[in-house]
Amino acid sequence: MHTDTERCVRAVQSKDARFDGWFFTAVLTTRIYCRPSCPVVPPKVENMTFYPSAAACQQAGFRACKRCRPDTSPGSPEWNARADSVARAMRLIRDGVVDREGVPGLAARLGYSARQIERQLLAELGAGPLALARAQRAQTARLLIETTTLPMAEVAFAAGFSSIRTFNDTVREVFALAPGDLRNRAARSTAPTPAPGVIALRLPHRTPLNPSNLFGHLAATAVPGVEEWRDGAYRRTLALPYGHGSVTLTPRSHHVDCRLFLTDLRDLTLAISRCRWLLDLDADPVAVDDRLRTDPLLAPLVDAGPGRRVPRTVDGAEFAVRAVLGQQVSTAAARTHAARLVTAHGVPVDDPEGGGLTHLFPAADALAGLDPERLALPRSRRTTLTTLVGALADGTLRLGPDSDWEKARTELAALPGFGPWTVEVVAMRALGDPDAFLPTDLGIRRAAAELGLPSTPAALTARAAAWRPWRAYAVQYLWTVDDHPINHLPV
Repeated sequence: MHTDTERCVRAVQSKDARFDGWFFTAVLTTRIYCRPSCPVVPPKVENMTFYPSAAACQQAGFRACKRCRPDTSPGSPEWNARADSVARAMRLIRDGVVDREGVPGLAARLGYSARQIERQLLAELGAGPLALARAQRAQTARLLIETTTLPMAEVAFAAGFSSIRTFNDTVREVFALAPGDLRNRAARSTAPTPAPGVIALRLPHRTPLNPSNLFGHLAATAVPGVEEWRDGAYRRTLALPYGHGSVTLTPRSHHVDCRLFLTDLRDLTLAISRCRWLLDLDADPVAVDDRLRTDPLLAPLVDAGPGRRVPRTVDGAEFAVRAVLGQQVSTAAARTHAARLVTAHGVPVDDPEGGGLTHLFPAADALAGLDPERLALPRSRRTTLTTLVGALADGTLRLGPDSDWEKARTELAALPGFGPWTVEVVAMRALGDPDAFLPTDLGIRRAAAELGLPSTPAALTARAAAWRPWRAYAVQYLWTVDDHPINHLPV
């Protein structure tokens, strides 16, 4: 979009927040870059230039605006709507893979050479993987500087910097302030000081956001010990590369409050990324709803509650296991089966806030050796579960934001007991495919019958072609026809 100068200028002059994250405005006279909705007086058109990423702005010598803080804008929804190598690379960089594994590790995960990935990212984003990862490290550092009292040396290494000098130079270059000055500015703000050990931040998103189905679904399907709804917030444990943690997510009118407890601060970047992925916060709800409103039978559902998101997961392997446990049983039964698995094989943890979070969901390695005879499941489903965890444990099946959607579908369909419903629900919630569709789902069939949509899976799929590439969001609206707990925030 950044190449469409006329459209970008209109967005900046109207301060349209819908375009935050889609592109960035760099001002040639001040050498500052902003988000489109920056509250300052827009610069002259001849002084504007546009970039597709904050990293590209920084690489070109621009520093972040202190008013609109463009480095904190929602991520581009483009990377969640595409499955090509650039989109998958961006999702991996967002998860901190370059910091943990370097560019060679990023390239190996994608099946390309490092040179190919560098060339593709430069062509689309104006910055290579190292520059993109550097921009993300700078934002992580800013969060730690402003929300904790950690010594700057600990902040530097927790954010992924290899040296204190690099940390200081980057912060000064990106924010035009020394790390100590950033902390002093934050201390003068009116925001409450978080409790010791807590990292408190706001997760921005594009409006509208309808929390009913998003948090309602997560609360209704919460696995005891791993997840809970408490005091108006969704809480869960997190298994992370360097340790573990827990998160409390509270919906607000224009953002989501996030409180993180981490045993190792090096996991902060990934924890934030997983929370945003879980809540689908980088979506473009206006584009989605506009497309779905073109169907006269869907339009009333969209108008009644616009801004619905697709509730996802913090761990693709975890969700696949839970999807198998939920085959052909009620939501309550699925929670019971999952809770038994957690109690027997999950890692016990302490809840820092004294709530009901007691375990991490068991990893595939821990489940690979379970005795199928001890599972209170039909024999066929035991075979499905053990085959799945075996494939996840030995690495022949990988499920995550960086997965190739069609390849993962093919691999899942080859497993015993994986029919179209299970494959598509994993594609929707674990892989993040915005076009995943569930024509055989009981709730979808009921909604189709009530709305006058085609009743057979084949006919409904043909009708749903007009909703592409947002059929997963259409599923969320169709589910609202049923009065099910997943559609409502708990009282």
